Amino acid sequence: MNLNTNYNTMSNVNIKPLADRVLVEPAAAEEKTASGIIIPDTAKEKPQRGNVVAVGTGKPDEPITVKVGDSVLYGKYAGTEITVEGKEYLIMRESDIFAIV
Repeated sequence: MNLNTNYNTMSNVNIKPLADRVLVEPAAAEEKTASGIIIPDTAKEKPQRGNVVAVGTGKPDEPITVKVGDSVLYGKYAGTEITVEGKEYLIMRESDIFAIV
Protein backbone atom coordinates (compact mmCIF):
# COMPACT_ATOMS: atom_id res chain seq x y z
CA MET A 1 0.00 0.00 0.00
CA ASN A 2 1.32 3.43 -0.90
CA LEU A 3 1.07 5.72 2.13
CA ASN A 4 0.94 8.82 -0.09
CA THR A 5 -2.59 7.95 -1.21
CA ASN A 6 -4.01 9.19 2.10
CA TYR A 7 -2.01 12.40 2.03
CA ASN A 8 -3.84 15.49 0.89
CA THR A 9 -2.53 19.00 0.32
CA MET A 10 -4.36 22.18 -0.50
CA SER A 11 -1.39 24.17 -1.74
CA ASN A 12 2.16 23.58 -2.87
CA VAL A 13 3.45 23.03 0.65
CA ASN A 14 6.17 20.39 0.70
CA ILE A 15 5.34 19.22 4.22
CA LYS A 16 3.78 15.85 4.92
CA PRO A 17 2.45 15.61 8.50
CA LEU A 18 3.03 12.24 10.11
CA ALA A 19 0.48 10.06 11.91
CA ASP A 20 -2.18 12.21 13.66
CA ARG A 21 -0.63 15.60 12.88
CA VAL A 22 -2.29 18.37 10.89
CA LEU A 23 -0.81 21.42 9.13
CA VAL A 24 -2.96 24.53 9.65
CA GLU A 25 -2.69 27.98 8.09
CA PRO A 26 -3.81 30.42 10.81
CA ALA A 27 -6.42 33.03 9.91
CA ALA A 28 -5.27 36.65 9.88
CA ALA A 29 -5.47 38.51 13.18
CA GLU A 30 -8.31 40.99 13.51
CA GLU A 31 -7.39 44.52 12.38
CA LYS A 32 -10.43 46.26 13.90
CA THR A 33 -12.93 45.67 16.66
CA ALA A 34 -16.64 45.34 15.89
CA SER A 35 -17.09 49.03 16.77
CA GLY A 36 -14.35 50.10 14.32
CA ILE A 37 -11.42 50.70 16.67
CA ILE A 38 -8.12 49.82 14.96
CA ILE A 39 -6.04 47.32 16.93
CA PRO A 40 -2.27 48.04 16.99
CA ASP A 41 0.13 45.20 16.11
CA THR A 42 1.34 44.90 19.71
CA ALA A 43 -2.19 44.29 21.03
CA LYS A 44 -3.38 41.76 18.43
CA GLU A 45 -4.24 38.37 19.83
CA LYS A 46 -2.99 35.17 18.30
CA PRO A 47 -5.75 33.73 16.09
CA GLN A 48 -7.44 30.51 17.21
CA ARG A 49 -8.94 29.73 13.84
CA GLY A 50 -7.39 28.48 10.63
CA ASN A 51 -7.67 26.30 7.56
CA VAL A 52 -6.31 22.77 7.27
CA VAL A 53 -3.63 22.64 4.55
CA ALA A 54 -2.36 19.05 4.96
CA VAL A 55 -3.17 16.02 7.10
CA GLY A 56 -1.25 12.92 8.15
CA THR A 57 -2.38 9.37 7.55
CA GLY A 58 -3.70 8.88 11.10
CA LYS A 59 -2.96 6.07 13.53
CA PRO A 60 -4.14 2.50 12.93
CA ASP A 61 -6.72 2.71 15.72
CA GLU A 62 -7.52 6.46 15.30
CA PRO A 63 -8.29 7.68 11.77
CA ILE A 64 -8.01 11.41 10.99
CA THR A 65 -11.42 13.12 11.07
CA VAL A 66 -10.45 16.52 9.63
CA LYS A 67 -9.70 16.97 5.94
CA VAL A 68 -7.87 19.47 3.78
CA GLY A 69 -9.88 22.66 3.40
CA ASP A 70 -11.70 22.41 6.75
CA SER A 71 -11.92 25.60 8.80
CA VAL A 72 -11.04 24.69 12.39
CA LEU A 73 -10.85 26.13 15.90
CA TYR A 74 -7.86 25.19 18.04
CA GLY A 75 -6.34 26.04 21.42
CA LYS A 76 -4.59 29.36 21.99
CA TYR A 77 -1.19 27.75 22.51
CA ALA A 78 -1.70 24.68 20.30
CA GLY A 79 0.84 23.50 17.82
CA THR A 80 4.31 24.53 16.75
CA GLU A 81 4.80 27.56 14.53
CA ILE A 82 6.79 26.96 11.36
CA THR A 83 7.61 29.15 8.36
CA VAL A 84 7.74 27.66 4.87
CA GLU A 85 8.60 29.87 1.90
CA GLY A 86 7.67 32.97 3.89
CA LYS A 87 4.24 31.72 5.03
CA GLU A 88 3.37 30.96 8.65
CA TYR A 89 1.83 27.60 9.55
CA LEU A 90 1.05 25.60 12.67
CA ILE A 91 1.65 21.88 12.90
CA MET A 92 -0.38 20.23 15.64
CA ARG A 93 -1.94 16.96 16.71
CA GLU A 94 -5.52 16.46 15.63
CA SER A 95 -6.48 16.27 19.32
CA ASP A 96 -5.47 19.97 19.67
CA ILE A 97 -8.33 20.88 17.32
CA PHE A 98 -11.57 21.70 19.16
CA ALA A 99 -14.07 21.98 16.30
CA ILE A 100 -14.68 22.18 12.58
CA VAL A 101 -16.61 25.34 11.68
